[in-house]
Amino acid sequence: MKKYKARIADKILEKRLSGKGAVLIEGPKWCGKTTTAEQIAGSILYMDDPEKEKQNLDMAEINPKRLLKGQIPRLIDEWQLAPKLWDAIRFEVDHRDELGQFILTGSAVPASSEHIHHTGTGRFSWMLMRPMSLYESLDSTGEVSLKELFQTPEQIEGENPHDLNRLAYLVCRGGWPRATDLEGEIALEQAFDYYDAVVKSDISRADGINRNPERVRRLMRSYARNQGSQATNTLICKDMEVNDVETFDSDTVYSYISALKKIFVIEEMEAWNPNLRSKTAIRTSNTRYFIDSSIAVAALGLGPQDLIEDLNTFGLLFETMCIRDLRVFADVLNGSVYHFRDKSDLECDAVVHLRNGTYGLVEIKLGGDRLIEEGAENLKKLQDKIDTTKMKAPAFLMVLIGVGDYAYRRRDGIYVVPIGCLKD
Repeated sequence: MKKYKARIADKILEKRLSGKGAVLIEGPKWCGKTTTAEQIAGSILYMDDPEKEKQNLDMAEINPKRLLKGQIPRLIDEWQLAPKLWDAIRFEVDHRDELGQFILTGSAVPASSEHIHHTGTGRFSWMLMRPMSLYESLDSTGEVSLKELFQTPEQIEGENPHDLNRLAYLVCRGGWPRATDLEGEIALEQAFDYYDAVVKSDISRADGINRNPERVRRLMRSYARNQGSQATNTLICKDMEVNDVETFDSDTVYSYISALKKIFVIEEMEAWNPNLRSKTAIRTSNTRYFIDSSIAVAALGLGPQDLIEDLNTFGLLFETMCIRDLRVFADVLNGSVYHFRDKSDLECDAVVHLRNGTYGLVEIKLGGDRLIEEGAENLKKLQDKIDTTKMKAPAFLMVLIGVGDYAYRRRDGIYVVPIGCLKD
């Protein structure tokens, strides 16, 4: 048996269980939800166990309370197969009046909510689990802590363990736990297997609507080409039609994207709205991202060498991987990650904003002196626009890079940090 690799979600789950009767862990298939929950569970019910699935579903209809018996916390895996369990668990939490009773895991939201009559407010805590960050997969040295950057240290140190070839491999491999235990082509195939499952079956199971696999492929390919942008559904629709006689409309695109969100393949990023000195219009459209860079790689049919030969595409998919890691780290810090762009196209790739109002501005660059300088200048321009009489000044400015030897603080105070050195 392979040794369990500690997840940042471990700390989040333990904290949530200490404050609520039940915790729901959501996230894409294969990201490690069940394995993480198993580490702390007192007893486990696998709803999709082939030998017991029919019995479990029948019992969920006849006597759901029976399925809830067992040592606490009781893990109910793939609970969405029997949505009636939700109200049964809510009722049980109320009557036991104890914390840390249940953990629910699911790789999709229920196709129908007709059997759910209570939101679970006050009884449930929700947490989203993503594929592994580089730190969790042991591909980051962890010499630079995002949490410590909020304290604005005078100096940071770290040495990047990755060259361009290794970085391209990590972008393509993704953070799937199974893939992180493998190497070479076998590891890279895991993302393609995941992509095929989404195209052929998972997207149709999201809401019970059968979808044409070839249409799904075209949609995901277009979405991959638009990573890190605010591309509209209409634009994606036109992109899908370029080499096809079949016509599409924005409503169809919207339904496909909604289904991919339900199975946690897509996680878009909301816009950040700071107080600015001038009345500059801020673009509020969500930014397009897959939950892991490897999904975009698979959708485009690429490999590490393809990225090295096309640095523009490499940079976009590297950004997707960095956003994944920043989101994983921000969760444990009680924060969220946003994107900023105004009408003049002044942009900031990521704003890590914590619940206490502190925030850091991050530009993501593949590497090289010119790109680092470009990122630093963008950060300083945005910093100068923020009205610090109405909100805090940023705790830090960081250029997050892929290629570069060291992590360091520049003379102007901006941190330059390789993603291979970062941790929560």
